[in-house]
Amino acid sequence: MSNKALALSIALCALAASLLAAAGPTRADALSFQKKIDGMKSFSATPTKQPRRTTVTENEVNAYLNYELKDEIPAGVVEPGVSILGGGRVTARAVVDLDSVRTQKARGLLDPLNYVSGRLPMTATGVLTTSNGVARMQFESAAIGRLPVPKLVLQEIVSYYSRTESRPAGIGLDDPFELPARIREIQVETGHAIVVQ
Repeated sequence: MSNKALALSIALCALAASLLAAAGPTRADALSFQKKIDGMKSFSATPTKQPRRTTVTENEVNAYLNYELKDEIPAGVVEPGVSILGGGRVTARAVVDLDSVRTQKARGLLDPLNYVSGRLPMTATGVLTTSNGVARMQFESAAIGRLPVPKLVLQEIVSYYSRTESRPAGIGLDDPFELPARIREIQVETGHAIVVQ
């Protein structure tokens, strides 16, 4: 085999590997996550003192968001995803319609939301801590596109898109929340999380 043929073979293998890696979450990942959810629900209904650990992957979570929950995500939020970074850290991302948020009230010259419009990518990173069935998210950073934004701006956007009849102010970033299905703890590791019931 000539050097050119060898180089071409290696390049094609690398391209194939990168295309497979770029394929991202699949319908099979979503089904796998659904099976794990069903298993956790079933376990929570059976009294036992033995703990149960279920590992969920980043791909499974993202597939579930995009295949199974797509109709439950608020209008104006598309392409949701998470990155499980490890050490409790998680990054959430989505493309968000900021016009809806911006036009809900009058804005002053110093309000950062006065200067954004359209559908833009957003990211938010925080640390998830869980203990005794209660979870909290500690804010680290947020950005609209590449522009960092303060927690106050993220809070307004999250509040707007999480409003319901029973919760008209939406979700507070600092609000603790109870974990379902007798989940006691979630250990966030790189690329996956371990759910302890």
